Amino acid sequence: MAGFDAELGDCIEQILGVVPPPSEGDALLFHKQWLGGRNLGLVPIADVAAFQWPGAWLARVRAADGRHAVVMFGAPSGPFFDPSGAMAAGGTIEEGWIVAPLDVRLPVAAPYGSAAGTGSVAGLLLAAEAEAPLTRVETATALAGRGLEGDRYARRAGTFSGPGHGYELTLVEVEVLEDVGLSWEDARRNVVTSGIGVNALSGRRFRIGAVECVGRRLAEPCAHLERLTRPGLLRPLVHRGGLRADILVGGTIRVGDEIVPLD
Repeated sequence: MAGFDAELGDCIEQILGVVPPPSEGDALLFHKQWLGGRNLGLVPIADVAAFQWPGAWLARVRAADGRHAVVMFGAPSGPFFDPSGAMAAGGTIEEGWIVAPLDVRLPVAAPYGSAAGTGSVAGLLLAAEAEAPLTRVETATALAGRGLEGDRYARRAGTFSGPGHGYELTLVEVEVLEDVGLSWEDARRNVVTSGIGVNALSGRRFRIGAVECVGRRLAEPCAHLERLTRPGLLRPLVHRGGLRADILVGGTIRVGDEIVPLD
């Protein structure tokens, strides 16, 4: 029997015209993270019972046979895409979200660019605990599905460790750090890169030496980084704070290793 998790991807496809990959684990979390790599997010609707929108939005509907995903449309809104007929069967909307750009100024097709180029590893940094000082190393062991050996995120103990994708490895461009006057240690990223645009690796596979990775979404700055470093860093680091990635094939990463997009 179909349900919310099985139907959510089809509903997002109806709104975007793009087919999401099959979800893994919690469908809502998976699609939030997948959308995040495309400059999109799910904005929760506070008063879903009274909400009206002259466009498409997502609803979670409770029906007699369980919860379902429905695309609503219009003011007042009605079901635009209801794969299980939940609304027609008297279902009640419990939650709702608008699919919205994180930054409306960026292009839709390739919000973070497509020309990453090639580059190299300028530095490697590890911290054993959340908020502990980072230490520079010459080599690091990348563990597939986990992170860098000895780093807090490999142990799921980082400040932002959580379920889903994008918590295993972080990258940032040395050129950005020099521009904003931020040390490698204060940036709190694992891999400092040189000569490559890491934003364009979002949603793409790439290689660091012999280690294969996949970019998940931008590692945007936040108030937490400002608290650990200095006030005023958030604005100059918007869309420049680096990349969150996962490790697909493990191995050893060394300072000086080449970084190459694979697709």
